[in-house]
Formats: sequence, C-alpha cells, structure tokens
Amino acid sequence: MGTNERTLILIKPDGIQRGLVGETIARLEKKGLKIVGMKMLHVDKALAKDHYSHLVSKPFYPDLEKFITSYPVVATVVEGKEAVEVVRLIVGPTNATKAEGGTIRGDFSNSTSRNIIHASDSKETAEKEIKRFFKSSELFDYKLVLNEFLYAGDE
Repeated sequence: MGTNERTLILIKPDGIQRGLVGETIARLEKKGLKIVGMKMLHVDKALAKDHYSHLVSKPFYPDLEKFITSYPVVATVVEGKEAVEVVRLIVGPTNATKAEGGTIRGDFSNSTSRNIIHASDSKETAEKEIKRFFKSSELFDYKLVLNEFLYAGDE
C-alpha cells in the first residue's frame, strides 16, 4: 500500500477563533487520513520556543510567539499513505497568498503569519513534532476499514 506515515498538524489560534476546526479536520478525513491522536492545548512560551526553534532568531518571532500562545490550538496526528506529503498538499504553502484555492490556506487565509494551520514538513520533522505534542499513550492504532476502498490495487 505504499509508505504508511504519521504527521502532525496544529490548528492555530486563528483557526480556532474562526470556527474552522471541523472544516479542517473534515478535509483530512475526506482524503482518507486516519486520526490517531487529537487534543486541545495551550502552547506556553517554552513549547513555542522549542517548536519554532528554527525561527527564534528571526525578527518576526516575538509576534509568532505571542500569537501561538494567545489561545489554544488543536493538535492532531493523522496517519495514512505518504501522510506528510498528502497533508502538505491539502494545507498549501506557508505564505497563504500563494496557496491555491482548494487548499486550507488558499481557502481560509491571506497571510503568512495567520495561516490557520501548521503541518510537519518532512517525515523526520513529523516524528520530532509528534513526540513534542503527544505521549505515546495518547496515540491510537486501529484498523480503518475504508482503507480497503481507498487503496485497493495499490499493493
């Protein structure tokens, strides 16, 4: 069936405030991705610095930290065939002004900093980010029977 992967998404404070949690999750589920973990949490400054460590030295980081710590986020781990790449395609590019219609960012955002959602950018990053936001006991392994219909003939 190809490479089965897990990846992290965060529905950011703007997605929560705009009532886009259900729509965002629905798009992932409609694509056939399996939710294996989900929770709402408040990102504190330490978690923000850890998660965005590659951006801390950037001039826009203080605003990013203030934003991501302002309201809760919904952290979700999804699993599926080539999940990292599939989710990135559904989400669209970070700069939402460049995101095509039909993507989450293309349909709901017009900003780089307030772009509704974070998605892991590689398998390696996904592994680190999942561990950052979830304990192994918070992730579930179960059979999603619709896979028989989604991936038939892909073996």
